[in-house]
Amino acid sequence: MTQQADWRGVAAEDIDNVSSSLGAFLRGRSKTLLVSLLKPHMGRVYGSLAVIMVYNACALAGPFLVKLAIDDGIPRMLDGRGSTRLLIIVAIFVTSGALAGAADYQFTKMTGSIGQKILLELRKRLFDHFQRLSLSFHERYTSGRVISRLTSDVDALAELLAYGLTTLSWSVLFLVGITVLMFLLDVELALVAMVSLPFVIGLTIWFRARSSMAFRATREGVTGVIVQFVETVGGMRAVAAFRREPRNDEIFGDLDDKYRQANVWSMRLGAIYGPGTRLIGNGAAAGILLIGSYRVLGGEITVGVLAAFLLYMKQFFEPVQELSQFYSVFQSAAAALEKLAGVLEEPPVVVEPANPASLQPTGEVTFDHVGFEYRPGRPVLHDIHLDIPAGSTIALVGRTGAGKSTIARLLSRFYDPTEGRVLLDGIDLHLLSDEDLRSAIVAVTQESFLFDGTVAWNIGLGRPGAERSEIEAAAKAIGAHEFICALPEGYDTDVAKRGGRLSSGQRQLVSFARAFLADPRVLILDEATSSLDLPTERLVQKALGTLLDDRTAVIIAHRLSTVEIADRVLVVDNGRIVADGAPADVLPTLRIA
Repeated sequence: MTQQADWRGVAAEDIDNVSSSLGAFLRGRSKTLLVSLLKPHMGRVYGSLAVIMVYNACALAGPFLVKLAIDDGIPRMLDGRGSTRLLIIVAIFVTSGALAGAADYQFTKMTGSIGQKILLELRKRLFDHFQRLSLSFHERYTSGRVISRLTSDVDALAELLAYGLTTLSWSVLFLVGITVLMFLLDVELALVAMVSLPFVIGLTIWFRARSSMAFRATREGVTGVIVQFVETVGGMRAVAAFRREPRNDEIFGDLDDKYRQANVWSMRLGAIYGPGTRLIGNGAAAGILLIGSYRVLGGEITVGVLAAFLLYMKQFFEPVQELSQFYSVFQSAAAALEKLAGVLEEPPVVVEPANPASLQPTGEVTFDHVGFEYRPGRPVLHDIHLDIPAGSTIALVGRTGAGKSTIARLLSRFYDPTEGRVLLDGIDLHLLSDEDLRSAIVAVTQESFLFDGTVAWNIGLGRPGAERSEIEAAAKAIGAHEFICALPEGYDTDVAKRGGRLSSGQRQLVSFARAFLADPRVLILDEATSSLDLPTERLVQKALGTLLDDRTAVIIAHRLSTVEIADRVLVVDNGRIVADGAPADVLPTLRIA
C-alpha cells in the first residue's frame, strides 16, 4: 500500500523534470509511473546527461576541425609555413575522438545501471502489489495476463530504458548542437537544410498516428498468446481428458496470427519511415552540395565550410533516423506502461488498517447481520447473524452454491462484507492488522496447495522459524508422520510443483499438519476432508480431536462423519441460515453424502 501511494503522489514539479518528449506521448498514469521510477535516480540521470553532452561536443567538433584543416592547416603547409597548425588540428581531432569514446562508454554504463535498478524496483512493486490484491481481482485477471505483465511488458520497458532513453537524449542534444553550428557556419546553407524539416515533421506525424495503434495491437497480441499458452499448459489434464488439442491449436493459431499481423504492420510502418527520412536527408544534402558549390565558386564561402556542412548534414539525419527507431521502441513501451500502471492503480479491496486494533484472541466469532455480493445486484448472503462461542465447533451444511464457502471466506477476510460486520472477540476484522488476523484465523481448503519445496518446509509455513522437532510433532499429531517417513527422503522429500509427488490425501494431511503447527484460535475446514480416502479419513478424524481441542472451528463438509464431531450444525440455503441445532437434531432431516 505504501509503495502504491508513493508513485501515485508524485508532485507535478517532478513530472516537469522529465523530458517533455516523453510526457507528450504518455497518458497521465503512465507518465506518473515512469516519473516515480526515475525520481530516486534523478541525480545519476543528470550526471549521465552531462556525460552525453561531453560526448556530443566531441562528436560535433569533428566536422569543424575538418573545416579548419581544409581552410587553414593545409594552405599553411602548401604555402611553406609548416605543418604545425595541421598537426595540432589532427591531434585535437584524435583526442576528441578518444574522449568521445570514453564518454560513450561511461554514458552507456550509467544508463544501463539506472535502467536495471528501475526494472528491479518495478518487478518488486508489481509482485508485491499482485500479492496484496483481493481474490476477486485474481479470479477475473488470469494467470496468463499476470505473467504477461511481469515478462513481456517489463521487457518492453527494459528495451526503452536500455536503448530508447539513450537514443533520445543523444539524438535531441545532437540535433540542437548541429543546428546551432550550421547557423554559425553559414545562415543561407542552414536555411536550405531547414527546408527538409517540414517533410520530416509531416512524415513523423503520419508515422506516429499509425504506429501508436500498431504497437498497442502488438502488446495485445503477445498478451493473448501468453494467456492462451499458460492456461493450456495449466489445464493439460483437462485438455487430454476432453481431447481439446485440435481446438486449442485452432485458438492458439488464430491468436498467434493476429500477433504476427500486428508485428508485420509495425515493421511496414518502420520500413516506410526510416527510408523516408533517409530520402529527405539525401535530398537536403544534394541541395546543399549544389548551392554550396556555386557559392564556393563565387567566393562567398570556403571549401572547408561546404565540407563541414556536408558532414553535419550526414550527422543531422543520423539522429533523425535514430529517433524513428526510438519511437518504435517507445510506442511498445508506452503500451506496456499503460497496462502496468493500470495494474498498479488497481486498489486492494481488502485494505489493512492504518492504526490496527490490538488483539488477544480467544476465538469468539460473530457475524453481525452480514450481507455479501460478489457482483453488484447479485447478493450471495442475506442478513447472516451468527454467534460462535470461543472453543466451539460448528458445521455448515447445505447445497452447492448455498453460501457456505462464502461465509468461510468472509471469516478469513478474503473479502469484506457488503453489509454488516464480522467480529473476532468483538473487534471488526477490518480493524485488525494482517499479521494478527492471519495468526488468529487459519483456513484449510479442499485444494491443499503445496509449494515446490520439501515436506518439512511446507509444514513449516504454518509457523516460520519453527524447529524441526516442532514440525515433526505437528505431523505426528495429525497422523502424517508415518507416510512422510516412508517417502524417499522423509521430511526432506521435494514435493515438486503443487505437491505433484504426493497423492491428494497426502497433500491434505500436510495441510492439516501446517494448520496444527500454526496453532490458530479459529480454524476453518472448507471441504478439507473431501479428498481423503476412508482409511486416511479415519486417521484424520482421530487427529481432529487434537486439532480442534480448545479452539473455535468452522467446518464445511458433506460427509456425515465429519459433521458429527461439531457442537452445532447450521443449514445454509440460498444465502440464509435456515436451521441451527445439535447434530442429533439437524442431521436426521438432511441428506449428506
